[in-house]
Amino acid sequence: MKQCFSLILCVILFICPICVNAAEAPETGAEAYVLYCADSGEIIAEKNAGKRMKPASTTKLMTTLLTLEQAAKGNEVVTFTDDMIAEGSSMYLKTGEKVTLKDLAAGMMMSSGNDAAKAAALTLAEDEKAFSRLMNARAEKIGMKNTHFVTASGLDDEEHYSTAYDLALLMNEGLKNEAFRQLTAQKSALVAFTEPSDKRVTYNNHNRLLSLYEHCIGGKTGYTIAAGRCLVSAAEKDGVTLICVTLNDRSDWDDHIKLYDYGFSRTAVYRSPDASFRAEVPVVGGEQKSVTVKGERDFSLPVSADDKDKIERKVLLDRFLYAPVNEGQEVGRIEYTLNGKRVGGTPLRAASAAAARRTDGGFWEWIKGIFSHG
Repeated sequence: MKQCFSLILCVILFICPICVNAAEAPETGAEAYVLYCADSGEIIAEKNAGKRMKPASTTKLMTTLLTLEQAAKGNEVVTFTDDMIAEGSSMYLKTGEKVTLKDLAAGMMMSSGNDAAKAAALTLAEDEKAFSRLMNARAEKIGMKNTHFVTASGLDDEEHYSTAYDLALLMNEGLKNEAFRQLTAQKSALVAFTEPSDKRVTYNNHNRLLSLYEHCIGGKTGYTIAAGRCLVSAAEKDGVTLICVTLNDRSDWDDHIKLYDYGFSRTAVYRSPDASFRAEVPVVGGEQKSVTVKGERDFSLPVSADDKDKIERKVLLDRFLYAPVNEGQEVGRIEYTLNGKRVGGTPLRAASAAAARRTDGGFWEWIKGIFSHG
């Protein structure tokens, strides 16, 4: 009996730590999901994050990004034609109407317009197949290794797929584009048509998370019968940016909120006011006896809450400098390590110049100068 009890106890002790770890992340209804830290590239939680699945209209994140990038070069006016008509969700463009590329981006991001996506594709490339090549080339550049786009809108195709992780990378790339970042954060967008010139339409954003979760800064919904409910979103809190992707998830709004609450509870930002660093450093052989050294910028690093107090800060700065010293010259650094590994740093720069002093004493005077600062 004692041996049996001991065996049971050992089994419990072995299993419990695994159960605790597994229960750390909240349960979701998603077939696949990922919670990704945009600042560090860390995956905080995931399930089947690398599984190839149908992304539905979250595809429009890519189409919108490419459209806005082209619009930045020239916000072309697009005439809507019969071959731009598309099934499914729409911004309800009519043949002969004219809008700009930025308006098409708004139609995609707000009302998930398949017509807007197709119009953008046929404007940026000779046909949809050529546009898909642009999409896939950009996906490869971003690092989306398990993604292949066929349609600009996300309508189902056997060869059209992505993963939760790849879509997180795509959302992160989009957030780096200011026009994209501003558009995806809007709850609605007003489109003023070029033709007819008196037509104004306000399109409401399908992304309800912008209203449901105070820290949400954008995202894109998606749905087809085959793909199920898909949602890509981003949120910011206390200097940390997280991206959440759920694929085939009936409870996507609630699951994103639960995952964000979990993620933000596990992340923190280590901050150091390095821009306020000041030190007076002697100069050997200079017209000036010393120069002021200052920090270039403040330092911040998103880390897990457990690691915040483990970061070590070390100032690397010589006791004296040799002339000449140029203004703005990097003369030292502040380095940060976590568990012995370098995780970042900021430069220390001379606030003014120190020209080399001419002296008749030659070499021995120079040597004397060195030791006088020892």
